[in-house]
Amino acid sequence: MVTFILCVLILIVGYFVYSKVVERVFGIDDQRVTPAYAKTDGLDYMPMSWWKASLIQLLNIAGLGPIFGAIMGALYGPVAFIWIVAGCLFAGAVHDYFSGMLSIKHGGEQYPTLVGRYLGKSVKTIINLVSLVLMILVAAAFTAGPAQLVEQLTPLSYSASLILIFVYFVLAAVLPINKLIGKIYPIFGLILIIMAVSIGFALFFMDHSIPNLTVENLHPGELPIWPLLMVTISCGAISGFHSTQSPILARTLKKESNGRKVFFGAMVAEGIIAMIWAAAGMTFFGGPDGLQGALAEGGTAGVVNEISKTTLGQFGGILAVLGVIILPITTGDTALRSSRMMLVELLSKFGNFDSKMKTVLMTIPVIVPTYLLTQMDYSFLWRYVGWTNQVVATVMLWTAAMYLLQNNKFHWICSLPALFMTAVTGSYIFYAPEGFQLSYQTSMIIGSLIFLAVLIWFLTQMKKYKNNPLPYEKVA
Repeated sequence: MVTFILCVLILIVGYFVYSKVVERVFGIDDQRVTPAYAKTDGLDYMPMSWWKASLIQLLNIAGLGPIFGAIMGALYGPVAFIWIVAGCLFAGAVHDYFSGMLSIKHGGEQYPTLVGRYLGKSVKTIINLVSLVLMILVAAAFTAGPAQLVEQLTPLSYSASLILIFVYFVLAAVLPINKLIGKIYPIFGLILIIMAVSIGFALFFMDHSIPNLTVENLHPGELPIWPLLMVTISCGAISGFHSTQSPILARTLKKESNGRKVFFGAMVAEGIIAMIWAAAGMTFFGGPDGLQGALAEGGTAGVVNEISKTTLGQFGGILAVLGVIILPITTGDTALRSSRMMLVELLSKFGNFDSKMKTVLMTIPVIVPTYLLTQMDYSFLWRYVGWTNQVVATVMLWTAAMYLLQNNKFHWICSLPALFMTAVTGSYIFYAPEGFQLSYQTSMIIGSLIFLAVLIWFLTQMKKYKNNPLPYEKVA
């Protein structure tokens, strides 16, 4: 269990040390008025305490992501621990921090607008479409699963379950953030934490020990680690979905120094949750082979249910049901809320959308396609979430890197992980079953060419701003 314990400790120490480095590079100023005060509107912009914002952020970005993804990643063995730690601290937490703090710096702007500001209008146009598609896919995927479980556990049909969930979605998308999300999310966030901590303690009393990372178990048989692991475990390491959620809380923070606790801190907490569930997946069933059999028999939800009930008894069973039903729904609702906010920002040049009726109308274009997609096969939806999610993350890292480069700051904390994720996404789509399904060698060659092209582009940008630097702390 040395690898597991050491990795958890590194995540904790990393938060207290590396988050301060990232904060210093970004450059905060608590004297600046945050959007929560400058644009208070009684809907999205309103001050909120940092601890409540942290719990809401954790639930927004996490849900079942660090549970389901980590269990699937456990098939790769202990090498998954290394990716969670490195990905979380040096890519995911940095990604989440900059997506939130750049939003604060620019008046609460949404992810696509931030992308356009630093990467250009053409990239913004593409990422607007990609982001909305990702939000709708996530909402649909995280709605279909809970609805199916409700159908199994209650007299309600699948259609009736969907209708109830979507009624809640509409309320969560249009009500002021402090009326529904602000009141119940901190409670659900505590459920997520209690669930993970309980399983974490139970790990020390399981029949099998958590495996350590060794040379023998470094490679999981026929399953290539690169780049599959980096897409399989996204939540808990790095996830582009988070960059669409951070601006929701960026509009509520009272001061800039809260950003480190809310954005960086929530991501590290998600990394620890992912570590616990990856360890549980590797340990409970006696190794990757046993886990593979359990997944084939009962799916990921069945694995969560079996681990929870066996290790924690009736209490664990209740937590599992709550987790598998509630947590994905709370991811879906904020996905649709951020979609509504993106759509309003996208269409703002055509008119004012501040009225409540217009807010409701802007929800319809994202609710309808989400509902239609829930009629499709869940596994089909989920396959396309993974790669789209990591492309969004990669673009956000490049956005942050360009902000730092343009303002003469230490850009490597963002540009290095951006280059890494460029290599991941560039090679994955050509190899993956939901992609072009090319041979592994061909996919790696194409991925390398994409990596080199992006590297050359960034080197030219470095040369450009070295010769003609923009004014320090460029805001507008």
